[in-house]
Amino acid sequence: MAKEKKIETADNLAEFIKILKENNELLEVEKEVDPYLEITEIADRAEKEGREAILFHNVKNSKYPLLINMFGSKSRMQLALAVDNLDAIGQRIRDLIKFKKPESFSEKLDILPKIMEISKFPPKTVKKAPCQEVIKKGPDVNLDEIPIITCWPQDAGPFITLPMVITKNPETGIQNVGMYRLQKYDINSTGMHWHLHKGGAKHYKMYKEKNIKKMPVAVAIGCDPASIYSASAPLPPEISEYLFSGFLRKKSIDLVKAIESDLLVPAEADFVLEGYIDTEEALKLEGMFGDHTGFYSLADYYPVFHVTTITSRKNAIYPCTIVGIPPMEDAWMGYATERIFLAITQLLIPEIVDFHLPPEGTFHNLIFVKIKKEYPGQAYKVMHALWGLGLMSLTKIIVVVDEDVNVQNTAEAWWYTLANIDPKRDILFSKGPTDVLDHASSEFAFHSKMGIDGTKKLPEEGFKRQWPDVIKMDESVKVKVDSYYEDLMKKSSHNIGFR
Repeated sequence: MAKEKKIETADNLAEFIKILKENNELLEVEKEVDPYLEITEIADRAEKEGREAILFHNVKNSKYPLLINMFGSKSRMQLALAVDNLDAIGQRIRDLIKFKKPESFSEKLDILPKIMEISKFPPKTVKKAPCQEVIKKGPDVNLDEIPIITCWPQDAGPFITLPMVITKNPETGIQNVGMYRLQKYDINSTGMHWHLHKGGAKHYKMYKEKNIKKMPVAVAIGCDPASIYSASAPLPPEISEYLFSGFLRKKSIDLVKAIESDLLVPAEADFVLEGYIDTEEALKLEGMFGDHTGFYSLADYYPVFHVTTITSRKNAIYPCTIVGIPPMEDAWMGYATERIFLAITQLLIPEIVDFHLPPEGTFHNLIFVKIKKEYPGQAYKVMHALWGLGLMSLTKIIVVVDEDVNVQNTAEAWWYTLANIDPKRDILFSKGPTDVLDHASSEFAFHSKMGIDGTKKLPEEGFKRQWPDVIKMDESVKVKVDSYYEDLMKKSSHNIGFR
């Protein structure tokens, strides 16, 4: 394996902006821009054109610069996680697994916490932090000062789109960091759009069941890029996002105690919103919102986050993202998750060689999986295993192909699959949970699922005919033509045309 190139690790957003600039991955804009729709239109065009991250220095009605599209390419995602190849992170996870290969399914599940138990980079608590250089409480709290954008025309208002939402299990004290959008209702309150499958929602349910009226919540905005990404990662509940961030960075993250609660927040954050959710308060209508599915997610009722304190750096920068019709910035965050969590998935389902969640599938709609097939029915075994694995349970369609198919090339994967299936024989329908944003499901958070077995069929699977080979050229002929092909094409270019 090639030696990994040394890439600088950013400790905060300002340092990452410097890294982006040094790598020609940053466009700085001095023109005044409007956070109402205009920034979205600029960022959407830039992302779809494969342009740089954008730092807006002059956002209407705000003194704070705004950074967008920071994760919007493979190269920027690699800079964010300080690697020259996202697969290198998965390989680090494989290299950490030195203990005996697990035999039972319960032993396989035990692997996940062990991966992080041997991490060398646990979070560190500090007493003084840049995120608390400026402190505003009570009547001084004003979310209007932050350049929160309204993304799309039918959005219900401005939304904070790249937050690290920090909550705590009331029984164990273990914190969770999740990324849930926050609709700004007024100068000191927002919606808290956490889905029922997410850690924050589980903590909220526990507070309600224990009749604890005030649930402390903190929201960090802006931090080092690895920590921001970690808030979006589908980690098991027992693995801390702060610990995972340290693993990614190869460097511990500094935390500081919040001003109003015992929650620990990233010391290098640009802003921290502190406050609470009243578990006895009625839920409030939140949305619509132009979502990552490419459609508007419909309005629904969610808890209200009351902001009582805002702390910040003196020179804070506001980071945000937009989602919508793919490809968008979140596709590259999803791609990083795919490459990192492939290694963990392979520990649980070892016949998986690779998988790919194409942007068109918007994370939960489609996954291509290639396997080393050794026995009849193995494709179905893999489908059911994936549907039983964490947030993979939300996947709508799973397509399984053989190990010689490049699943990163969706055209090749579909060609191979469509050529190899008999629809009646090779398509499986099942049922299970779905992403709550799936507007097509007949019931809320519950729908049917489809598995497609695109692998070569075995006699034991009822296939009695001869299975043909894929067309391939003789290697000696390929080598011979390689020796003169480029020169031939150059000399012959003037003859190309109609006669």
